[in-house]
Amino acid sequence: MKQLAALFGRRARLRWLHLIIGGALLMPYFLVGTVLVGMAGGGEPVFSSVPAQLIAFGLALPMAAVTGFFALVRPLSVAAARALCGVPPALLADGPARTRQARVRTAGWYTLHLALGGIISGATLALPPFAVAVIALPFFAGLRETWLLDGPEALREPWALALAPVAGLAMLVALALAAAVAGEVLARRAPVLLGPTPEDRLAAAERRAADLAVRNRLARELHDSVGHALSAVTLQAGAARRVLDRDPEFVREALTAIEETTRRTVGELDSVLGLLRQDAEPDEEGTAYGPGLDALGGLLAHCGVPVAYEREGGPEDPGTVDPVVAREAYRIVQEGLSNALRHGGGDTASPVRLLIAVRERERELEIVMENPLGERPAVARPGGGRGLRGIAERAVLLGGRAEAGPYDGDWRLTARLPLAMPRTGATGTADRTEGRG
Repeated sequence: MKQLAALFGRRARLRWLHLIIGGALLMPYFLVGTVLVGMAGGGEPVFSSVPAQLIAFGLALPMAAVTGFFALVRPLSVAAARALCGVPPALLADGPARTRQARVRTAGWYTLHLALGGIISGATLALPPFAVAVIALPFFAGLRETWLLDGPEALREPWALALAPVAGLAMLVALALAAAVAGEVLARRAPVLLGPTPEDRLAAAERRAADLAVRNRLARELHDSVGHALSAVTLQAGAARRVLDRDPEFVREALTAIEETTRRTVGELDSVLGLLRQDAEPDEEGTAYGPGLDALGGLLAHCGVPVAYEREGGPEDPGTVDPVVAREAYRIVQEGLSNALRHGGGDTASPVRLLIAVRERERELEIVMENPLGERPAVARPGGGRGLRGIAERAVLLGGRAEAGPYDGDWRLTARLPLAMPRTGATGTADRTEGRG
């Protein structure tokens, strides 16, 4: 049964179809070859001469090899090999052949596919009708008179006629065996000739790294946005609960701030989750999600802690600050406010001092935040410790730097970012801060 499945099973039939497709692709080159042979032979018929057909076949293969050097031949060949040859997809390359090595391999595969496909296709067209006629010889006298009229005398013997059906079946089995062997040859050579080159593996690794960077950036957005919102809402709810009976106006303001904070955060959360659900990516500048400095007013108004905000230099608009830098600056301020809420010692009467300076001469955006240095976090948060590290990573990716630590009895966070997004890679450094954020 295994032998029959190897010759006539589903995989064998698909590989046979793959070979017939190769024969069909060979036909234009073969016809050009017959024209060339006919011109060289003085116009004598080519299809009545086996040597002439073999020469035309030999001329067709180099022309097919030249076609195989086109970049788009590889993805088409890979798609056919995956669907019909039974080759595991991971063993084959994706995308057009860009390098010389990949094109040479593809040309080799294309030529091999068309060569074997041409032989098997020709045999598939010619051999089955002949084999069926041989099987029918003992049963049709008219067929015997037509076929054996000028044939050898031995073929008219009874024993020869009795063996004719066996010979016909043997021809069909031989054809199936030849197709199975040719299909197995193609399946074994596909990973070698259509497999990824070192350049393809490098490109795939770069794509995976880019995807991972995007996902890490989305995770950082969620951390900053949701973490800040939870810290602010927790602090405001706790403060409202403590004065619920004696200061209704404060409770009303706290509930309003909670409502505004959650509404803004839900909008940001929907934006980021929408990207994940659609398997989409931000554009090359990363501006597809996240607010910028133009949204800073709403953040400061409902952050849960009073903020003394000061601005120096030019206006914070897209014409002055790169949109990517503005978005990252917003997140840095947001995380700094979350840090003040968590580690401000519960004293929300002392304002956070925030300075944002656009320094045109230095081509630099400076962010300075100072808040009282509390003895213990105002809001306990399990799994903390990533906020300041995230700030440092954001600054480094932009080519800037960030540092945080005690300063004259307060906690100071300083970030310096370039006004324009670097195009050749970040070169800044960041101080790694432990124990907070």
